[in-house]
Parts: sequence; structure tokens; C-alpha cells
Amino acid sequence: MKTLEDWLAHCEQLHPQTIELGLDRVRAVWQRMGVTLQAAVFTVAGTNGKGSTCAMLEAILLEAGFRTGVYTSPHLVRFEERCRVRGEPAGAADLIAGFAAVESVRGDISLTYFEFTTLAILHTLARAGLDAVVLEVGLGGRLDAVNIIDTDCAIITSIDIDHTALLGHTRDAIGLEKAGILRTGRPAVISDPVPPQSVIDRATEIGADLWLLGRDYHYSGDKQQWAWAGRGRRYAGLAYPALRGANQLINASGVLAALEALRPRLPVTAQAVRNGLALVELPGRFQVVPGQPALVLDVAHNPHAAAALALNLDAMGFYPTTHAVFGAMADKDVAPMLQRLDPLVDRWYFTDLSTARAASGAALQSAWQAQTQRKDATSAVFANPAEALRTAALQAQPTDRIVVFGSFYTVGGVLEHGIPRLHAGRPGADAAG
Repeated sequence: MKTLEDWLAHCEQLHPQTIELGLDRVRAVWQRMGVTLQAAVFTVAGTNGKGSTCAMLEAILLEAGFRTGVYTSPHLVRFEERCRVRGEPAGAADLIAGFAAVESVRGDISLTYFEFTTLAILHTLARAGLDAVVLEVGLGGRLDAVNIIDTDCAIITSIDIDHTALLGHTRDAIGLEKAGILRTGRPAVISDPVPPQSVIDRATEIGADLWLLGRDYHYSGDKQQWAWAGRGRRYAGLAYPALRGANQLINASGVLAALEALRPRLPVTAQAVRNGLALVELPGRFQVVPGQPALVLDVAHNPHAAAALALNLDAMGFYPTTHAVFGAMADKDVAPMLQRLDPLVDRWYFTDLSTARAASGAALQSAWQAQTQRKDATSAVFANPAEALRTAALQAQPTDRIVVFGSFYTVGGVLEHGIPRLHAGRPGADAAG
């Protein structure tokens, strides 16, 4: 196995199940590897807002001069996106060394793709000489592979119903799984404005240092700027984060609370906060690409995220026609997602995706037809997201907008050759970036 692609193919074939929650196997291999993370660790769990929280933490810490690493998943286009070191995707050679380190000690222990790749990335981060590391939980928290690392500061973002077969069917059950990342005596920042009681109870039970929005930290804002206050620090006259969307102030507030909680170890200046929030980037999270028509990319893949997308689209102003390219996994609760977007979308382009876990475009179209209230809306089915986007661009007017949303595979499928720059009436899309 010489290339990164060779290693990823190897990881995909090792384990009979795609997901097998539990820490025994992955912890055993990690201990055999004999490496440790010396950096301050932030661990981020939640249903929505994890990616934005990780990106803002990274941006501020980098602006403050700290050598920072980040692990997020999944990726949009290239695997290297999952591991960032000092602001840049990790090099393939460093990741390959991590995969080789895992393989050399795992023996007869079978690892899932996620477990194997998590260990390889943790190895990469541990050897990078970092001051701070941000780890995003893949699924849940308590039994997620990331949780083999004892965090210095846990952050739990918004909690909603998702992955019910694995995490439970109520916010309390799901919240308890997320709360598995909390540690005794360590900060536990909860940025969900109305957290499940199970999260508060778990933090109290183990003696975590609980930071609640509205009790331990607060934010306020008007149309021009916003302010934040914590236990000991205040920021006034802050510009809005560069990430768009109505929920980003909640995410940013949790980030500032986490930074205050670890201030003795990672002191951050007000200027670093301002610069980091102004410069933060995160592809695929209500990413608006200027053009004619305008293009919106959003990995909204559960009802809670779809509701936020609908609010953000509604706030964009008037567009004569909204076209939507949509693809999703088969286990997602798509009916409420379609219901939230139905009033806003005039033309649907349902797409197949390049994974066996995906719902077919035809199945998504049927789900939409079963609940739509729109007699004037149209729909069609496509083999892949790029083809769906090409057709939407061909049919759109310059003043329209096209929304590509759903799975990471949907958004990633239109980003393979860079960010599309659309021209109405033309089937192609110029790639930039």
C-alpha cells in the first residue's frame, strides 16, 4: 500500500460493519501505538453546528499564534480535508505514516473505516508539534472513536433527532450519548440554548465544569454588530462571523466560552477573536457563491438543519425561481426536510449519490410528491449531483438561485472540480478555487 487511496481502500474492506460503536477495539490499538496528544484538546459533539464550531475555534487559535490541528468528518471532496495542521490540509505522506503506524500494531483487531482513519489522523496530529487540537465527534459521543482522548474542554452544540437507530429516539437519549465526551473537573460548554436535561444531569453527576448559554455566558446583537459576555471577559462591537446563517452567533458564543474556559492555557487576545471570526471559512455550510444565478451550498442533512436552511434562504431576499438539487442517505427522515423547503423551491432536481447508503433520486422524488402542497412545482431525477446542477443552470434565469443541499456526497459532488461559477442558460459551470 503506497498511496493514500491504497490505504483508504484497505480500511474499507477490513470490518464487516460500516459502523460499530464501542471503544474497546480502537482504544486497544491506540494504546499499542504508544503516542499521546500533548496539545490542549477541544472535543466537539452535537447534531448540528459542529463543523462551524470547529472552524471558528481553529481560525481564532491560529490568529492568536497557536499551532493548531483539527480533525473533522466527513470530507466533501478529498480525504485530506479531514485533518488540518496549522491551517492547511495534512500532507498525504504524513497521513500514510499514520495509517502504517496503525497497521503495524493492530494485529488481529478489526477496525471500521472510521476507527482506522481516526487513529491514523490522531497519530498525524500527535506528531505535528501542536499547541491545540480540535476534535469533531463523528457520531454520538460516548462510543465514538474520538472519545478515546480525554478532552480538556468539551463543547456540545445543538442537539436534535438524528441517527435514532444508534443514539435513541428522544433528545434526552441522544443528549446523554453526546454527554459521554464530558470529563470530571473539565469545562463542559453547552451551546444548545435549550439543552436536554440529560446533558445537565450528566455534567452534574461527574462534576464537570458546566457552562450554560444564558447562565454562564450570554450574547446580544443588532443588525450591525454583536456582543458577548462570559464569567470574566466581555467582547463588544464584534463583527458578525464570516460564516453565514442565523444560528452562527450561537455557535460563536460557545466558541468564545470554550476559549475563556481554557484561557489559562491558551490566552487569546480580543484582536485574535475579531480576526478569526472575520476570516473563518467552511465550505458547504450555507455557502453562497455569487453568480447568475446565485448558488447556495449547504450540507443540511436532517430536519433541524433543513429548518435552519429554510430560514436562511427566506432571509436572502426575492428570487423569481428557486431550483434545488437534493440527495440524501436512505436512513434520513426526509419528509420533514422536504416539508420545510417545499414552500421555497419551485424546481426540484433529485439525485442519486455514489454510495450504497444513499436513497435513490427516484425515492426522494416519490417522498416529495407524497407531501408537496405545490401544484406549480416541477421535479426530475438525475444520476449524480453534477449532472443535476448542469441541468439546473441550463434551465435557470440570471436572477434565479440554485440550492444544492443534503448529504456531504451531494455538495461534494458539485465541488469536485472547484467552486462552480454559474452562468444562466449554459449547462457547464466554470470552476474557481
